[in-house]
Amino acid sequence: MSHSYSGRHEHGQNFLHDRGVIDAIVLTVDRTGGPIVEIGAGDGALTRALQKLDRPLTAIEIDPYRAARLAKRTKPCTRVVEADFLKYPLPRAPHIIVGNLPFHLTTAMLRRILHSPGWTDAVLLVQWEVARRRAAIGGATMMTSQWWPWFEFGLVRKVSASSFRPRPSVDGGLMTIGRRAEPLIDAADRRRYQAMVHQVFTGRGHGIAQILARRLPPASVRNWLRNNKVGPKALPRDLSAENWAELFELATTRLPSNLPAS
Repeated sequence: MSHSYSGRHEHGQNFLHDRGVIDAIVLTVDRTGGPIVEIGAGDGALTRALQKLDRPLTAIEIDPYRAARLAKRTKPCTRVVEADFLKYPLPRAPHIIVGNLPFHLTTAMLRRILHSPGWTDAVLLVQWEVARRRAAIGGATMMTSQWWPWFEFGLVRKVSASSFRPRPSVDGGLMTIGRRAEPLIDAADRRRYQAMVHQVFTGRGHGIAQILARRLPPASVRNWLRNNKVGPKALPRDLSAENWAELFELATTRLPSNLPAS
């Protein structure tokens, strides 16, 4: 007889069993509104807790055995779907995404989420360092900067590795992503904006002033630095979402737009 925590680690999943963390996730989701889509429902520890919110819930599970078993244990308002989240068509109507993401698929799943329409908020359990970087703790990553005009990233709490079974080699982090009601940049300009961010992050120079001086008139760079209260030695990771939006406005007609987007 197999243990309920075994048999699915080939999918990279570490099952969450810490009741305090589960309660923290449900409390965070409770601050949102709308139907819920759960990624990687597994044995349903989080699914059953989310049901207490009495909202429509779709639980996605890639393992057919676990999906079938969970379907027998859930309320009528919960729909269990056997599917690979990376291929599952998310609804276009407003909804909330919740999930304990397989650590080895975190980046792929985050990209899938960010590219998907419809959802308004995401509450995600990922590796601790990923959660910190996405929330720009200690500096923003290129990925965060490329999506900041349309999304806000937050860090809720650290989650000990002991909260999972099997126990992973690193701690987890509970993070949030919220779709901005008023984007800082028009969605039609996303690829051009993300190309600009890529170019700045990979540009040569000791500090943002030197990086930008290779592409923009020095006087424009000095004005942008002064208006945004950014020091010339600051790095791309030090810029805020508003800094990036104003830089795009300055550079929109001057930087090439054929670089890769996120």
